[in-house]
Amino acid sequence: MVHHRSRSHGRERDRDRVKDDKRSSKQDPPDEYRKRRRSRSRDYDEEHSRRQRERSNSRAKDEERKDKKRKRDKSEERRARKAEKLRIKEEEEARQVAELSVYSATDNPFHDVNLGQQFRWHKKNEKDRKQGLSLAEAQHKDAIRRQDAKEELERLNRRRAEREAEQRLREEEESRMARMAESAQMSDWIAKDGEFQLEQERSRAAIRIREKRAKAIDFLALNLKYAHPLDEDHNEDDAGLEIDLDEPYNIFDNLSPDQIDELHDDIERYLSLETSEVDIDFWTNMMVVCKDRIDRIKASERMGVEASVAVESEITALLSGKSYDHLATLQKQIQAKLASGEPIDTDYWEGLLKRLLVWKAKAKLKSLHEVVVRNRLEQLRKRQRDEALHAQEELLAGVARSAAQGLKDANYVVPVTTAEADTQEDMEPYDRSMSPPLIDITKLTEDERQIDIVTELDDLRALLKQRRTVAASRFVPKAAQPMVEVEVPEIASGADLASEALYRAEAERELDEEEELFNLEENIANPTSYNWEDKYRPRKPRYFNRVHTGYEWNKYNQTHYDVDNPPPKVVQGYKFNIFYPDLIDKSKAPTYKIVREAGNEDTVLLHFSAGPPYEDIGFRIVNREWEFSHKRGFRSSFDRGCLSLWFNFRRNFYRK
Repeated sequence: MVHHRSRSHGRERDRDRVKDDKRSSKQDPPDEYRKRRRSRSRDYDEEHSRRQRERSNSRAKDEERKDKKRKRDKSEERRARKAEKLRIKEEEEARQVAELSVYSATDNPFHDVNLGQQFRWHKKNEKDRKQGLSLAEAQHKDAIRRQDAKEELERLNRRRAEREAEQRLREEEESRMARMAESAQMSDWIAKDGEFQLEQERSRAAIRIREKRAKAIDFLALNLKYAHPLDEDHNEDDAGLEIDLDEPYNIFDNLSPDQIDELHDDIERYLSLETSEVDIDFWTNMMVVCKDRIDRIKASERMGVEASVAVESEITALLSGKSYDHLATLQKQIQAKLASGEPIDTDYWEGLLKRLLVWKAKAKLKSLHEVVVRNRLEQLRKRQRDEALHAQEELLAGVARSAAQGLKDANYVVPVTTAEADTQEDMEPYDRSMSPPLIDITKLTEDERQIDIVTELDDLRALLKQRRTVAASRFVPKAAQPMVEVEVPEIASGADLASEALYRAEAERELDEEEELFNLEENIANPTSYNWEDKYRPRKPRYFNRVHTGYEWNKYNQTHYDVDNPPPKVVQGYKFNIFYPDLIDKSKAPTYKIVREAGNEDTVLLHFSAGPPYEDIGFRIVNREWEFSHKRGFRSSFDRGCLSLWFNFRRNFYRK
């Protein structure tokens, strides 16, 4: 269009110029005419060159636009998208045109000439006028009717949404119940699988012992089996197995470091499979002793054997020979000393407390081993009595048969050959003096009367059997210690087992680097008398507490101490976990209060109280201001029978 317009304008100018030339040629003289003709030719040339330049510039721009368009059109996807958009746009325009052109006021199937106008309900308006309603009242009535219809529609939508929500909740509940049923079934399968794995481990241990290729864990598993009363089938299966008469923790004395590591892994496997409380307690204590032995081996490698033996001998001389109750009392004293804040050798007392826990585990293992040995000896005595009764019955039956045969053959004379006759002649006649004199049982002592009567052949067989057992065993037991008769502990109640389970779950959590055990209970000065004592037996709740200690780097400590020579640790907080699994009224949570004593500004008594059947319990803590912010570690909750009270002390920062 630009080119055509420029050409038309050029032709018009040429025609005008020719007309002007003709007029000027008629009016002007020849010289003037030639001058004007030359000037016009020059103007024409300049105009022509200018138009050519413009024409060339426009052609260059057109070429550039075409190049850009070709570059854009190189993308097939772009062309496809443009074609799709164009097609959609054309379809929409065609649809709108079709909708507008389908019906008209003169051509429609309803024969309505007012089709393009808004609908008006004339009959209704006439009825409203007859009823005396004005236009405003009729419009107000219509607005109310529309509002009622709108509210009814919203109400129906809400009811439908509620039905859909109820349906969704019902489906979620059904799916949750199905998952719970499946989880219960899976838990049963897992429990049965654990029992099967544990039984297989015990069977493999018994097989290895019979085949004289036993490992250390096999002897421990065999000893633990006799901690429970066994039936006759087990007695018959274990008839050829002998237990170790020495304490189970002494088995580490005959093991190398690699064997101790292997035993540690085996104990972990048994601990993950056991379900009995007695067995779990046994393997837990064995794990404590095993970890202590591994730590001692590493310490001897790091410090040297002589230094390690010197420290161990000093601690052994202090703790050996003490009962479990004495060790528990000593533990409370050490914890009180560490919590007192006095200037003491903290490393020594913490190391002593760690070793004391090991000796407590050994004391528990020793008491359990005494029960094992007693049960095993009782089983052997019962077996010997059964065998003696069986032999006595067979002997009496043989004597009876011999007596009956003798009566039948009383008149029968056995023919004697010449050789037998010579033997009988050479045989010395029997005399009573040839046999040892009979012992009068009334002259024996009480201990000698309890000794079992053993024939010479049985004694020789037992001796050879013991020799073969010792020669083929990997672990040679030491001399048996004198057996101490202990009372069989009574069976724990369900509440005690629940408390033990909660206590064990809390104790299995590892202590932080700056946490220590704090199980030092304080005696309440004025014990409370409970009005439910005649109905329930009062008992102390179990607990597992921790104390958080650390260094306080104030200005004085920064001046006088450093990282290599730190200041004494101070108490920075506590974590109390009191277990009430058997509360009668579970709707009332246990409470706590702080009791301040006159004349004692350093410590206060933290008093815990709950309902029946638990007594009140108290602990003495440092008297400092608490930090009640949850971000600072404060926690006060009662969940699943465990009262948790965790708090840290407020730290004050001063600025100049």
